[in-house]
Amino acid sequence: MEIIISENKQELGKRAAAKGAGLIRQAISETGKANIIVATGASQFEMLAELVKEKIDWSVVTAFHLDEYIGIPDTHPASFRKYLKERFAEIIKPKAFHYVNGDTGNPHEECERLGKLIAQHPIDVAFVGIGENSHLAFNDPPADFETESEYLVVTLDEACRKQQMGEGWFPTFNDVPTRAISMSIKQIMKSKAIICSVPDERKAWAVKQTVDGKVTNQIPASIMQQHSATWLFLDKASAKMIGR
Repeated sequence: MEIIISENKQELGKRAAAKGAGLIRQAISETGKANIIVATGASQFEMLAELVKEKIDWSVVTAFHLDEYIGIPDTHPASFRKYLKERFAEIIKPKAFHYVNGDTGNPHEECERLGKLIAQHPIDVAFVGIGENSHLAFNDPPADFETESEYLVVTLDEACRKQQMGEGWFPTFNDVPTRAISMSIKQIMKSKAIICSVPDERKAWAVKQTVDGKVTNQIPASIMQQHSATWLFLDKASAKMIGR
């Protein structure tokens, strides 16, 4: 894991996007196409704003959605589909964008549908973040490090739900869904490269555990220590506890 610390989140976003864009262009030059994973949340604002400015032939890029709440429509302000359409897909117009349909009547069938699709598209670059509870995607602790399923139905823990409310996505804690569809840890780790963007002081504890601690499913993001091509982009606030 390579750690890059920036002065602020704007610089973090530029550097993370530039590195990710370079990896996408490399994949296109080698195979004529690229497959990516895109995350959401406040941690991705600056990175995505810069990534859409990069010179990439998006017409040969297929994108996959990392996770989505179960039970809210794509018109809901907190919908990750809405987020990705407005901040990314409708701007760059990729070859395909495979969204997680969280308001399907059968989330397990949705997991199977997405699993079959992503199995046909080996991922070149995964853009991810880390939660305040160290979750990776919506894999809250203790995360399932063993499942071979590409996507799974998960129950969101209290810390995760409090973060979503704290970031302003929901008016009250009770409005935050209790379940979601998430890409699995093993599927994320299959990515050839991982670009992980983690700004803000509220993530400092999770970053410290991810970087300085042992690999454990109680700290889901710690699994990235075992990935050979992971770049962790931090700002000074999120990096403040590293090495203590």
